Amino acid sequence: QVELVESGGGLVQPGGSLRLSCAGFGSGIIFEFNDMGWYRQAPGKQRELVASITRGGVTNYADAVKGRFAISRDNGQNTVYLQMNNLKPDDTAVYYCHAEGRYSDDLRTWRKLDLWGQGTLVTVSS
Repeated sequence: QVELVESGGGLVQPGGSLRLSCAGFGSGIIFEFNDMGWYRQAPGKQRELVASITRGGVTNYADAVKGRFAISRDNGQNTVYLQMNNLKPDDTAVYYCHAEGRYSDDLRTWRKLDLWGQGTLVTVSS
């Protein structure tokens, strides 16, 4: 009923920049997101948190990306962004967005949402 659609991955040289976007779409229902975030999974490694943001805009970053990445969101558009600057080969991974929230089809009964995007590949290589 509600899905997250990611875009913005690709191939970039070390030191370059990319911006990832993740938007929520739902048909016939009302939904809202509370915490949203970006995770990544490199080959042979576990999925790890990259950055998160609350509905009120409080952010949290993994130490490896502090000062290089910036997470932001547009609550009206149910969208979260990840601006990635000064990319390094170690940033190569599939990036997934995640959202927690709630939905309703009658504005009386609300149910929890816990969604993952389909993943977008970011490759940092010369």
